[in-house]
Amino acid sequence: MGITRRTFIKGLGGGVTALALSDVILPRAGWAGLRPAKTQDAKATTSICTFCSVGCGLIAHTQGGKLVNLEGDPDHPINQGALCSKGQALREIVLSPRRLKTVHYRAPGADHWEEKPLDWAVQTLAQRLKATRDAHFIAKNPAGVTVNRTEAMASFGGSQFNNEECYLLIKLNRALGMVYMDQQAGL
Repeated sequence: MGITRRTFIKGLGGGVTALALSDVILPRAGWAGLRPAKTQDAKATTSICTFCSVGCGLIAHTQGGKLVNLEGDPDHPINQGALCSKGQALREIVLSPRRLKTVHYRAPGADHWEEKPLDWAVQTLAQRLKATRDAHFIAKNPAGVTVNRTEAMASFGGSQFNNEECYLLIKLNRALGMVYMDQQAGL
């Protein structure tokens, strides 16, 4: 019985594969010049893209607390590893030299921004929220029904909030008596 062309090609393919795997074609010395992957010793953490409300999955690789790689999560049910151009540029939010890392404040009527400490910004925001709420609080409507609200403030949540953060924001808004609230859920 002679050898067929199909059997010959199968055998040839198997032989070439065996040689490649046994370091005959590419010995270990040939791999020495290659750099290791930048994610080789990195910690992988799953996350969600913050650019829109779709919620695409990401894998962030970090080494020593620094982001070294960001890619789509192939196991995520929404994007299955694919990222749009905004998601691909998400790494720049963390690594851009133009990223603001301090609070910048421009006083009313001022023509320049000044840096302020975070503690000052939080305290000032809390004082202004309380002052606005107290100045415009409505305990009862014209019909005498208790409403306990303020119509002088509004809240608009961003797409970066997850469900739990949205829940907490709404609870805070309701505690302040706000009635004008919305959440950015569109693209």
